[in-house]
Amino acid sequence: MNSRSKTSRDTNSNGSFCGQTRREFIGNIAGGFASLALTGLLTSDGFLDSQAYAADGVSPYTNPLAPKQPHFTPKAKHVIFLFMYGGPSHVDTFDYKPSLIKLNDKTVQVKTKGRGGERNQGRIVGPKWEFKQYGESGQWVSGLFPHLATCVDDIAFIKSMTADSPLHGSAMLMMNAGRIISGHPSLGSWVNYGLGSVNENLPGYVVMLDRIGGPISGAKNWSSGYMPAVFQGTVFRSDGTPILNLKRAQGMSDSQQRRLLDYLHKYNATHLSKHADNTDLAARISSYELAYKMQSAAPEAVDLNSEPEHIKELYGINEKETEEYGTKCLLARRLVERGVRFIQLYSGGAHNDANWDAHGDIERNHNKHAKATDKPIAGLLKDLKQRGLLDETIVVWGGEFGRQPTAEYAKGTGRDHNSYGFTMWMAGGGIKGGISVGETDELGSAAAKDPFHVRHLHATILHQLGIDPNQLTYFHSGLDQKLVGVEGAEPIWQVMS
Repeated sequence: MNSRSKTSRDTNSNGSFCGQTRREFIGNIAGGFASLALTGLLTSDGFLDSQAYAADGVSPYTNPLAPKQPHFTPKAKHVIFLFMYGGPSHVDTFDYKPSLIKLNDKTVQVKTKGRGGERNQGRIVGPKWEFKQYGESGQWVSGLFPHLATCVDDIAFIKSMTADSPLHGSAMLMMNAGRIISGHPSLGSWVNYGLGSVNENLPGYVVMLDRIGGPISGAKNWSSGYMPAVFQGTVFRSDGTPILNLKRAQGMSDSQQRRLLDYLHKYNATHLSKHADNTDLAARISSYELAYKMQSAAPEAVDLNSEPEHIKELYGINEKETEEYGTKCLLARRLVERGVRFIQLYSGGAHNDANWDAHGDIERNHNKHAKATDKPIAGLLKDLKQRGLLDETIVVWGGEFGRQPTAEYAKGTGRDHNSYGFTMWMAGGGIKGGISVGETDELGSAAAKDPFHVRHLHATILHQLGIDPNQLTYFHSGLDQKLVGVEGAEPIWQVMS
């Protein structure tokens, strides 16, 4: 019998806590994330450092989220990824194609591949919103985004993005983790693995979902994959209490909490440190300690009562349509102020028209989701800029792919998925403003000039954070794994200032 089995048996025979056996007590509070988190509190006192070791049994414990030096001087410190789940139509938002207006309702020869399979011709659906040029740079924006149109001089539009899959599940994994199959660390995990966290009291990687549900594939999109779980995303809610399970177990007093802490801490120090094969020990300790510290730090970070009314108005928090995404955007700004590295905000959840997946009626779908996000996103950019935070924060906008210039069905305006060419944009963090790079063909069906793959986008984000995307590796399954793939990828140099 190994030492872990002996430990489990022994703890059941010694004393009681709060009127329960130790096993009952620990079992009952195990479901409370913050209570279990108490096991790591005394690491800050150095008690555990002297008794916990790395996998070699010799190296002292080190916090895997401790700040690390970048490869070179960074242009940015934080990332806010505005994820438009479902795939917004580039030809209805930022990629102006006059040819589509002239060809509306005409059947043309054009190769498409999406949920409905491959086709060589289709009925053109012209854009349903008027495009105009905005800002000193004259960037084209449709009527879907009147507020965001006022920010174009701070934005770099990438109009020739490509991905490997036209299906939501695999495309989501590609955009989030650089692969079309699950099991790989997400972008936020790579960022925190490479740089660590500058705030010991908050997660380095936060995800905020739509209140109607998460995206397809769920937690795989913010998973740490084969890395320790300490690098995975922490989900915050935009409705109600943003962070669940931060309260201590019901009925537990301060003295009981301290007794639990002392017992679990000494138990871990005595037994877990005896295992030579404890590669995840440091990660578990850090996760527990972080959760405990969040009990005091997180409530203040997510409390919007201290924000003045004009800021809430800027984000649209007092309006029904924009309240939810506005709340997430404002929370993102507050988390950036407090040192959180990577924040991802989802627009849309569940399936079909609950997100940007406009297969039936492009007007009804995109009017709904653009209305919910336009003012909050513009408010976020303007607020970051006026606080001097945009210079050190990369803001990324986009979905897992775009949409086709043709109709999916014989009738209606719905569009199928398009991974051959679509638009994303970036702002802040050393990104040039007021520019567009890359082009799709005259119909917007595929990238035609300077095509950029999702890995180029990831490489750009890492580079701006001071990380060489081709040198950031994690050894797994016999390979030095990279976010940008074993073959590597260059950043999109054209968008960098």
